[in-house]
Amino acid sequence: MAPQSVYIHIPFCTNKCYYCDFNSFVTNNPQLIWDYLDALEKEMELTFAKWPVQQVKTIFVGGGTPTFLDQAQMRRFLEMVEKHLGRYAAPELEFSMEANPGTTDKEKLRLMRELGVNRLSFGVQSFDESLLKRLGRIHDVGQVYQSIDNAVAAGFDNLTIDLMFGLPDQTEEIFRDTLQKAFQLPTTHFSAYSLKVEENTLFHTLYQKDQLPLPSEETELNMYLLLIEEMERHGYHQYEISNFAKPGFESRHNKTYWLNGEYYGLGAGAHGYVDHERHVNAGPLAIYLQMCREGLPRVEQFAVSPKEAMEDHMIMGLRLREGIDAEQFSRRFGKTIMEEYGRIIEEEVAKGMLEWSDGRLRLTRTALPLGNEVFARFLGD
Repeated sequence: MAPQSVYIHIPFCTNKCYYCDFNSFVTNNPQLIWDYLDALEKEMELTFAKWPVQQVKTIFVGGGTPTFLDQAQMRRFLEMVEKHLGRYAAPELEFSMEANPGTTDKEKLRLMRELGVNRLSFGVQSFDESLLKRLGRIHDVGQVYQSIDNAVAAGFDNLTIDLMFGLPDQTEEIFRDTLQKAFQLPTTHFSAYSLKVEENTLFHTLYQKDQLPLPSEETELNMYLLLIEEMERHGYHQYEISNFAKPGFESRHNKTYWLNGEYYGLGAGAHGYVDHERHVNAGPLAIYLQMCREGLPRVEQFAVSPKEAMEDHMIMGLRLREGIDAEQFSRRFGKTIMEEYGRIIEEEVAKGMLEWSDGRLRLTRTALPLGNEVFARFLGD
């Protein structure tokens, strides 16, 4: 069965946030963007010729900042997606695009909605002005409200917001205030992540110099517990460790990853998983553009062994609150979950980290903040 999900990477940004290690580039050269779109279309043509599409249920455009594209570039990009994928679109297609407040005027949003985008993911991170500056974000809180208003006016009714906690000098009260402001907006979904200090970022440099005053582990844990409590109180159920949704508004694209499903990955630095093989595309723009002129821009490609597929299935599936369906595991891998991981599962159940519920294995509520410790048990040598 061909993948039914497509990830497309648009790597351009207005600036580089201080915590960001994604494959993103700041540019003021419009021609570079047009060249990138041409290369992306060539990659689409070659990919779909080699691995033909049957049906598309989800498309996710990430970055960078996809809404960095101007009106003409956005039209070119979306018409390209329609040309290659439109005829395969399922009636209930979920077509998500990441957006940054301050890069979404009414006209661009209207164009995006007209050309098929039906879900917007806004990178807000915080409703505290000083924290936004601290993160290197280009928007202010006023632009968040304006962007959401513009999106609703353009016809979007499926809006998700990204938030962060565990930020420099962030207190529980500051985070509580951010949550209260977020709940006033007409959002259907939230993703909320703790800060990870990644290499090759300004925050990493500051951290090494002991100039990044992060909250204590206890404070960060309290923020996470507050997050879960407040989300549930406001009607957003936790369906994954870091994701919360109104009923029926879970991210179907991201569930493809968590269910260890295959997906097409297109664009500079994109990862894909097709026909039991994972691949990684060239990240640097000059290399990506050159490779697309000559063929597929793959810099890494490897078959996934049954053992690796099982490990991925466990680690990703346990992120979901519904957990792993034991019967589905048996159908997929030809052996039971207990045959493969019985000893580990029994030990983690005894420790109160895993539990069985209606034929599904899942993290206990207590284990949610400690998920990585449980996941590590399922990694082979």
